[in-house]
Amino acid sequence: MGVAGYLTAATPPRLAVGGIIVALPVLAVEQLGDVGVGGLLVAAALGPSIVAAPIVGAVLDRTRRPGAFVAGAGIVTAAAFTVAAFLGVVPAGVVALALVVAGIATPFVMGGLSSFVTEVIPEERRAYAIDALAYNLGAVAGPAAVAVAASFGSARVATLLMAGSALLGAIGTIPLRLRPVAGEPHASMLRTIAAGFRHIATHRPLAVITSSGTLSQFGAGGLAIAAVALSVQRGGDAGGGALIVTAFAIGGLLGALWNSARPPRFRPEVTMGVGFAATGAFTVLAALDIGTTWTIAAIGVSGLFTAASSAAMLLIRKQQSPPSLRSQVFTVGAGLRAAAAAAGAAVAGLAAGLGAEALIVAIGLVWIASGAMLVVYPRHAPAIDGTAT
Repeated sequence: MGVAGYLTAATPPRLAVGGIIVALPVLAVEQLGDVGVGGLLVAAALGPSIVAAPIVGAVLDRTRRPGAFVAGAGIVTAAAFTVAAFLGVVPAGVVALALVVAGIATPFVMGGLSSFVTEVIPEERRAYAIDALAYNLGAVAGPAAVAVAASFGSARVATLLMAGSALLGAIGTIPLRLRPVAGEPHASMLRTIAAGFRHIATHRPLAVITSSGTLSQFGAGGLAIAAVALSVQRGGDAGGGALIVTAFAIGGLLGALWNSARPPRFRPEVTMGVGFAATGAFTVLAALDIGTTWTIAAIGVSGLFTAASSAAMLLIRKQQSPPSLRSQVFTVGAGLRAAAAAAGAAVAGLAAGLGAEALIVAIGLVWIASGAMLVVYPRHAPAIDGTAT
């Protein structure tokens, strides 16, 4: 299937997740008049990943039919987002419960699918550049769809579009015919999970990049909430927040297109650290109140650096993981990032009254701190799977 087949399977579910974190706050304002509820719903959608991730990873490492699980997760997500679209008709508690179910399924279509990319695209750096491109394509199209729908006064339609995208991803997974990476399991499920956690926590290269990647998402998770709050504060239009998030996503897409064509040859930990820090610096600059155009432009530039740093992080995950634990390393890493994003969204929603500019600055500082953490990455760490770093 190659690049086109992988993008067809990987982009739609990431579009759905990227769009839903923007759609929910706008939908909450539209139906309930409360952006804080939107932040809590985003947290409900993303938070369960941290609990589900090790189990999902162990399942994918052990199953003979990983594709069936990935496709099934897409179907579950589509159903949950359909329920969420009727917030205001359906009680918020029921919507939150549906989003929790979607959050449990998320590791299958996010980190889980990433763990198989080199089985579809053999060259490592290109494979993870394409994987990062799939994330960024989804991140652009999702908020853009929400922005267009919100401009016509219907975040509900946007949420239904996200449900449809998740379903398309499930269908696109089938032709990939995903096959197991590891051999037959020789330990129980609990021992497999314990081995995965032990490897992530004690293997220094993985511990460093997992901590850095998780912290970065705590800031990133609050961006949609801060953008909506900033838009309301300056112009009174909640839908304008989607334009700010879309600018970030477009910057990420442009960076991803460049990165997929010309993957950097620097050590991956250098690419990751510098990229995170640069994203943070431009996010801080976006808080300056010198016009909407400036805010959108600065946020857009901040997104340029995310694809290369994310691809570098994914490459390190693969190189520093034995095949028997690879899916678990990817899903736990993705789950931690999703949980951090959920926490960031919840904190941003609760802190929205403190001032949108302050939230934007705090988000930028978190990105900078996550980049600085790569200073302690061990230089010239050998790859466990024998590939060159």
